[in-house]
Amino acid sequence: MDVSHDSDPRPFWLAGRPVTGDAEQSVTSPHDGRVVGVHSIPTADQVERAVAAADAVRKEAAALPIHVRAEALAHVARRLGERSEEIARLISAENGKPVFWARGEVARAVSTFRFAAEETRRFSGEVQRLDTEPAAQGRLAYVSRVPYGPVLAITPFNFPLNLVAHKVAPAIAVGAPIVVKPAPATPLSALVLGEILAETGLPEGMFSVLPVPNDRAGSLVEDPRLPVVSFTGSGPVGYSIMDRVPRKHVTLELGGNAAVVVLADADLDWAASRIALFSNYQAGQSCIAVQRVIVEEAVAEEFTGKLLSAVGALVTGDPADDKTQVGPLVSEDAAVRVESWIDEAQEAGARVLAGGTRDGATIAPTVLADVPSGAKVVTEEVFGPVMVVQRVASVDEAFAAVNDSRYGLQAGVFTRSLDVAFRANRELEVGGVIIGDVPSYRADQMPYGGVKESGVGREGLRSAMEDLTYEKVMVLTGLTL
Repeated sequence: MDVSHDSDPRPFWLAGRPVTGDAEQSVTSPHDGRVVGVHSIPTADQVERAVAAADAVRKEAAALPIHVRAEALAHVARRLGERSEEIARLISAENGKPVFWARGEVARAVSTFRFAAEETRRFSGEVQRLDTEPAAQGRLAYVSRVPYGPVLAITPFNFPLNLVAHKVAPAIAVGAPIVVKPAPATPLSALVLGEILAETGLPEGMFSVLPVPNDRAGSLVEDPRLPVVSFTGSGPVGYSIMDRVPRKHVTLELGGNAAVVVLADADLDWAASRIALFSNYQAGQSCIAVQRVIVEEAVAEEFTGKLLSAVGALVTGDPADDKTQVGPLVSEDAAVRVESWIDEAQEAGARVLAGGTRDGATIAPTVLADVPSGAKVVTEEVFGPVMVVQRVASVDEAFAAVNDSRYGLQAGVFTRSLDVAFRANRELEVGGVIIGDVPSYRADQMPYGGVKESGVGREGLRSAMEDLTYEKVMVLTGLTL
């Protein structure tokens, strides 16, 4: 199935309606450079109209009955499922992601909207009796959550559908209008989501999808009518947003250099297969892709052999091929940057155990050893199919190595010991600890986010819904309880 596009540019979504601007932009495949779609770009006046519409509908949105919000979210889940193959092919075309992984992304987006519909029906406040003290006899508190107001969502290229879903779904669930600015490299999936949202009958102004260039995002960030900014992307950009609008409610899902620990009691075959796959899925362009592999010395030789065999078995190639597991990076520039980091590590003494080469936008799955501690492939987020293997003598040394990072998103620990599992949960400075698997595991309903320089706030439907709202208390007086 080929992804084709009409000669007319795709419209964007302004207050729930399809609109075109006075300029257009082509989207090209990272794999072969062909044009896979053309979209219209909003004018400054159209952006203003979108924000004004979100502001105008904020009270109506907050008062929407729960069943209306839930049914709208359920509709989106159903329609994404019905159009899953079409959308997966579109993701693969614009992002370069193998269609194998793109299908998984669509399935996750279906779940994200379904979970949101379910949480919407449960997100209805609570009652507290206050007569626990004599002075409050006859009083009852009703605690509800109220949206801060319209949300600006700035989304990245690596999951062009599901990371948009993780911002749109909770916003609709709590009754907050949302303005989405998708990544310029991959806006087409978000525009299709806008098309499906338009089928729901949500109030005009409830959502807009505005594919504006990054250099025009500043005015949206600063606009006081958008009191919430939800950003997923790089640390420098995220923290610059927080610095720019210190009085806004800002949530940041940023990067990481995810570590996994392989201890002597682990199932080494399972660990090797999972680490090989999830260092290279999405071509390593995931903030929880395995980057640092910390192996206990007693099994390091055996494990490394199994790991190299598993990496060597991965299929790299055309992302449209069902068999492909590793595709190109989002652009050749991105691949050149990753290649330069590999070269820098080699020049500092690292050994290349596998890969290390580039072909256009594609980096061969790469395994490095003996990497100096200050190399970028250790200290920074590679965001490419590169992993660094490090040997340690003990659990103490392994956990210290995990924490020796300014990031703290998720970590994985392969062990059969329940004691070690709970110790990892106590000691590792991350937002999530995955026992018996890679740090790349994420269930879309669970709290997801980091500490240190990996961000502020949590995604995962209920967690995000709480992040977009504040508690409001009504006290009823003079009751007989």
